[in-house]
Amino acid sequence: MKNLPDLRNCRWYFLGLLVLLITCVLSLTMYSKSACFIALNTYHPYGLNVFFINYTFIGDGIFALMLTALVYFYFKRKQEGVAMLISFIISGLAVQIMKNLINSPRPKLFFEAGQYLHFIDGVSLANNSSFPSGHTASAFAIATVLVIMMGNKTGHLFILLAAALVGYSRIYLAQHFLLDVFIGIIIGTVSGILSVNLAMNLKEIKASVRKIQNSKTNNNLLRSPAAVQTT
Repeated sequence: MKNLPDLRNCRWYFLGLLVLLITCVLSLTMYSKSACFIALNTYHPYGLNVFFINYTFIGDGIFALMLTALVYFYFKRKQEGVAMLISFIISGLAVQIMKNLINSPRPKLFFEAGQYLHFIDGVSLANNSSFPSGHTASAFAIATVLVIMMGNKTGHLFILLAAALVGYSRIYLAQHFLLDVFIGIIIGTVSGILSVNLAMNLKEIKASVRKIQNSKTNNNLLRSPAAVQTT
C-alpha cells in the first residue's frame, strides 16, 4: 500500500494504550479471573450505576453506526467515515467468530450464588458468549480511527479515556471479565489501524480490482470459440 498513516502523531494515545495493556497483563498474571473481577467491582454507588448503565451504550453497534453516519454525511469527512465503518465491521466479525469458537460464561453464570453481590437491577445479564467484549472492541476500533485520522492531538488522551471507560463499564455492569475486555481492546485497536490503511488506499485497491477483472475478461475473450475461429 502506498499511503500509510503516520502513527507518530498519535504517540500519546498509543503510549497511554500501552500502559493500559501492560496494566491489564500484570493484573491477569498476578490474580485469578474472579479475583480481578471482584477487585474492580468493590465500589458500586447508585450514581455510578446510573452513569455506566447509560455510558456503556457508546460501545453499542447502533452508536458506532450513528457516529459513522454523522462523520460521513454531516461533517463530510468521507474517508474517515469509511474507515470507521470498516473498523466496525472488522472488529464485529472478529468478535463474533471468537464468541462462537470459545463458549465462555459471563459473570452471572460463572459465580456461585452469594459469591458476588453487586449485580445491578434492571441490567440484562446474558449467560454465555463472554469472550471477548464486543462493546470494548467497537469502542477502541472507532477511537483508533478517530485518533489517527482526525489529527486533533489535544483530544487523543480524552478519546483513550472514553474508550477505556466503555471497557470498564462492561466489567462494572457484570457483563464481562478483565480478560474479555483486554482482548476486546486488542481487536479494536488492530481493526482500527487496518481500517485506516484500507480507507487511505481505497482508490488503489479499486484500481487493482478493476485491472484484475479486465485481465480476466480479456483472457476469456481470447479463449472463446469466436476468438479461436478468427485466428
